[in-house]
Amino acid sequence: MLRDDEQHSIRVLDNLSVGTRADLERVAPSYEELSLGDDEIEEFLQDGGVQLIEGDVLDSEGARKAATGIDVIVHLAANTGVAPSVEDPRHDCETNVIGTLNMLEAARHQDVSRFVLASSGAPIGECDPPIHEEMAPDPKSPYGASKLAGEGYCSAYYGSFNVETVALRFGNVYGPLSSHKSSVVAKFIRWARDGKVSEIYGDGHQTCDYIFTEDLVRAIRLAATTSDVRGELFQIATNSETSINELVDALVPMLREAGIQDVEVTNTEPRVGGRAPQLLGHGQGAIHARVGGAGGFDGGASTYGAGSRPKRRGGDGRGRPTMIKGSRPNTLGGASSRTQVTRQMPC
Repeated sequence: MLRDDEQHSIRVLDNLSVGTRADLERVAPSYEELSLGDDEIEEFLQDGGVQLIEGDVLDSEGARKAATGIDVIVHLAANTGVAPSVEDPRHDCETNVIGTLNMLEAARHQDVSRFVLASSGAPIGECDPPIHEEMAPDPKSPYGASKLAGEGYCSAYYGSFNVETVALRFGNVYGPLSSHKSSVVAKFIRWARDGKVSEIYGDGHQTCDYIFTEDLVRAIRLAATTSDVRGELFQIATNSETSINELVDALVPMLREAGIQDVEVTNTEPRVGGRAPQLLGHGQGAIHARVGGAGGFDGGASTYGAGSRPKRRGGDGRGRPTMIKGSRPNTLGGASSRTQVTRQMPC
């Protein structure tokens, strides 16, 4: 956002449980650090400036204080992934439900104009692809249930308090700055890099819809700034299936080119609460967000570290997410804004 428009200012609320100050310095070398212990948090943020507040979304008063003077909240903080939620469902619920509630309360009391929630395909549960926004949710894991609750609270806060909420169900994210994630591409590359055996849960025929980080960022910007999307839910994906086996077939040669020769892959039992094959698409006339005709995973190890956009199969190759509903605008507004980003665990 700052790279494309220096009028925007960003305040990050992060408990640093996964992310680090060094991570922030990579994209904002001159960021300013504030403390929730200060008597007041200044409403004014310098154009193009970045502030960091070390804090937790479970601290309701801290969340409200951090939202002082903010125009848009992008709520990315979460306990992510099926496996951690099965291991500790209470922690998953507290972080994803109470944490989201605290940030919505902060938005309500600080008159924040837009609230964007990072959700997931997990609320849908097991289904036949393609997935679209009008499908009835049926979560099969505590993670899916907690994300569904967050979506519900967003809808409720728009209906009850007129907080302009937008919920985005992310596809499986890969690309630059995603190395910390628990998503399949990031984990596979980490395992190979560290000489560990890469595990495939089940037979590898399960499919996911993969989205490149830059495409995801553009979708978030659209959700934060596009008019006439208040109270909506969007799938953020490419409408293209890639199986885990296809993913491995694409990644292994790239890893070898990068100097990682001995990549060992094994199949294990399907994980509890895992998702069925998924293709994040859209139904007839459904409101949706898509990556403009370009789809599928066709890049991995090289783009993972280098930051270049991967090749896409089919479509126009632009990889541009657009908001679609009749004549709904698909460009960003030009007004400057002050955005708060919450980060806790990778999303």
